[in-house]
Amino acid sequence: MMGLFSQAGSHIKRARGFSVDDRAPEDTEPDDTSILNENEGSIILSLISQLRVGMDLSKVTFPTFVLEPRSMLERITDFMSHPDLIFGADKCDDPEERFIRILQYYLAGWHIKPKGVKKPYNPVLGEFFRCRYDYQNGTQGFYVAEQVSHHPPVSAFLYISPANRICIVGELKPKSKFLGNSVSTTMEGENRIILMGVPDDSEYVVTMPNMYARGILFGKMVLELGDTCVVKNEKNRLFCDLEFKTKGFFAGTYNAIAGRVRRGNSDIGEVSGRWSHVMEFKSVKSGNKRMLFDAERDGQNVAPKYVPDIEQQEPYESRRLWKDLTRAIEEKNMERATEAKSTVEDAQRELRRRREESGETFVPRYFERRDGRWEPKLNIPRDDSSAAIDAVQTWLWPPAAE
Repeated sequence: MMGLFSQAGSHIKRARGFSVDDRAPEDTEPDDTSILNENEGSIILSLISQLRVGMDLSKVTFPTFVLEPRSMLERITDFMSHPDLIFGADKCDDPEERFIRILQYYLAGWHIKPKGVKKPYNPVLGEFFRCRYDYQNGTQGFYVAEQVSHHPPVSAFLYISPANRICIVGELKPKSKFLGNSVSTTMEGENRIILMGVPDDSEYVVTMPNMYARGILFGKMVLELGDTCVVKNEKNRLFCDLEFKTKGFFAGTYNAIAGRVRRGNSDIGEVSGRWSHVMEFKSVKSGNKRMLFDAERDGQNVAPKYVPDIEQQEPYESRRLWKDLTRAIEEKNMERATEAKSTVEDAQRELRRRREESGETFVPRYFERRDGRWEPKLNIPRDDSSAAIDAVQTWLWPPAAE
């Protein structure tokens, strides 16, 4: 969503004959910007002219040239890319150290982004993405995400690695608004992380920062994460208020973060750095600093995921559902991409119409609503036995009926 408008603003300045320098701000990353051709810019300009300040963008249809060729359900896996940061956390005797390991996992997911300025596909109701991870230590991890609601859009997800004693459950509820010279995307929802080897810790809850595209109609274009998110473990009275800082007009830097870690009412450390570069934790007690994550040095060490071939996938699995759109985008055939996108969306509208006529209620396959949360329809195993691993695999990929 942000990428759409950051590109648009660049073209608008040229279309209006402005002499303003439309290069990206000096300390942004080269891959964070894109340039539209004349036809693409005209489409964006026409779209923006129809928007009103405060308008909800959830029902706005965007052109295909702004799309990243994967679904939002798959994009969530970016946060599972560096599992080594959290594996073994349950073996740490110090609850403060376990908390820092959770922070590392969370902060390491933000540096992964497509080249240029793109947004993933909006999942359709009932769409799901599932995959398996085969780790170098011989263990495995499993992930599934499903679009459990369309209006409002809600994506529920589960990651679990029984052998590494990690379980992550959560949901994302993005809400985007047009604000005149910017677009805001509020990322409601949370990640709930369970270290299964330390059941007394209960869960670690993580919220998301908001996202902004600034300078749509005038000024220089920039994408930013902003505002404060929270990482907390109430059982051990550990909290981190983590601010994703937006750059000031005259001072500051892009992608900066700052936060303080507390235990009860006492500060135990500070978090600082840039989420696109290096992040550190400084202990209040010792004054020593430790690296949380170095995106430039370790960002390429992403855990590969195994996804079955498209021919082996079900019709509503993300890669199969959007395969024609993805192929068209990769071939840079925007006319065919638009047709492929419309085919999926038109089929979804027809299915919704039939449900309304018959009074049928959509029932998610993998998740259900319990106590105000989306939870997996799985009795999550609490041990690392082969039986536990088999139970997860069978739930994700049930054997075909005879």
